[in-house]
Amino acid sequence: MKIPILITGSNGQLGWELQRTAPDNVKLHCYDVDTLDICDLEAVQALCEKLRPTWIINAAAYTAVDKAEANQEIAYAVNADGAANLATAAKNCQSYLLHISTDFIFSGNQGKPYQVDDSPDPKSVYGATKLAGEQKVREILGDEALIVRTAWVYSTHGNNFVKTLLNLMQKHQQLTIIGDQIGTPTWANGLANALWHAIEKNITGTQHWTDAGVASWYDFAIAIQEEAISLGLLDNSIPVLPIRTEDYPLPAQRPACGVLNKTDFWQQLGYSAPHWQRALRSMLTELKTQL
Repeated sequence: MKIPILITGSNGQLGWELQRTAPDNVKLHCYDVDTLDICDLEAVQALCEKLRPTWIINAAAYTAVDKAEANQEIAYAVNADGAANLATAAKNCQSYLLHISTDFIFSGNQGKPYQVDDSPDPKSVYGATKLAGEQKVREILGDEALIVRTAWVYSTHGNNFVKTLLNLMQKHQQLTIIGDQIGTPTWANGLANALWHAIEKNITGTQHWTDAGVASWYDFAIAIQEEAISLGLLDNSIPVLPIRTEDYPLPAQRPACGVLNKTDFWQQLGYSAPHWQRALRSMLTELKTQL
């Protein structure tokens, strides 16, 4: 008999990658915002009672970081109350919950990779609502939940920094990219595989996953251009210049250094992530086959 798994946010980058990397021994039940409102506790409870999933994977989130500054109610409803509703349903149905969180729960000001138990200090509404979601999940489920923080996620599916940059590089003669925000790009495909391995091993608690290495957004942009040219996705290179965060003001504050320490999760999984540039090359190679 196949293991029933409920995925929320199934049309997002991670939700899509979870579906195409799913093991053969699972039966997926996939829902997105148009088929399940996670802010509706009754609807969530009814669905979970019907499906009785072994695991619920919450890949749903309000991720419009800048819009969240002016839409706090909606962001909180999805990222905090929605997470709580899924946790409550999981508890009632004796399911495990896998909840996705973010580096934005940290300030980004400590200047070294964040450990799982470092003190959170979000500087944006998005980060605050994601932290609230984590806290509600822990309050309701305790050790029965797996919370995985990640960062800078991209995929061949959906909208993201990689695909946006490719488009801009085809249309513009020069680009300026922020060079003083540091993190780690994460291919959603590798993240999805890690989550399936974690489920197989029944890993719970709070964990960190990104690809290996560190980069600024400027470093990431340079690598995107170089890899895309080598694969024939771009014909010519254009000048890409680094700028400071203060030169490109946005409504929401980003972590200056949101690098996450992944060592413990890698050890529990029994393998580590590839370097982010290798993962980027794999993603762009795949993207080329889709064009």
